[in-house]
Amino acid sequence: MRRDYHSWHSPRLGRQMELLEFGDRGRPLLAFPSSSGRFFDYENFGMVDALRHKLEQGEIHLFCADSVDAESFYAKWKRPADRIVRHLQYESYIIEEVLPLIRSHNPTPYLAVTGNSFGGYHTTNFGLRHPDIVDQAISLGGAFDMSSFFDGYYDDNIYYNSPLDFVPGLQDPWFIHQYNHHCRLILSTGEWDVCRGSNEQLGGMLAAKGIRHDLHVHQGMGHDWHFWFDMINRYVP
Repeated sequence: MRRDYHSWHSPRLGRQMELLEFGDRGRPLLAFPSSSGRFFDYENFGMVDALRHKLEQGEIHLFCADSVDAESFYAKWKRPADRIVRHLQYESYIIEEVLPLIRSHNPTPYLAVTGNSFGGYHTTNFGLRHPDIVDQAISLGGAFDMSSFFDGYYDDNIYYNSPLDFVPGLQDPWFIHQYNHHCRLILSTGEWDVCRGSNEQLGGMLAAKGIRHDLHVHQGMGHDWHFWFDMINRYVP
């Protein structure tokens, strides 16, 4: 299985960013790391091995992104408004820098995104915000309650990056059409997952809007990597 390391200075983030690529063909799959995680976590925690068969058979082409969570959501030393702005810069980095790299290495007109725990938040939030870019958003044990990150501060940037807040207010027919005909939203959680309630809450909101999605609560599973190894193989394209 091919493994490539990439590093470059991001003009949108103003610092060096890193990325790991696995495989050389198949449907592109972009993986977001979990809370304040790094681009190498998918490999170090065993998720790449869990996907090895699909990678070696050329079914998927995996790209593992880095994060700036420690400079955004978890940067308690920053003003809350600055934390969410940093996240928006990260989103721009993904769209304007990471996706062009993916397309230059794999022109397949398809993109799946995935992540577990806080990576599940990034996955779902990115899919909801950009359903014309994402074909499938696969969240594993996603955490969707953003209320604890901003010390009571609230603005439009926070609203539009908090799925539990903005989904109930969705009215734009373009977005709803994209969700129902282009971007498939998958919320996978475990029976004993600490984030189960958040997944069920978001699933209920999507259902109330008539938005196509899949909510799966797996019996006997919790919130840990070895559960996500099983889940990821059920949903990757």
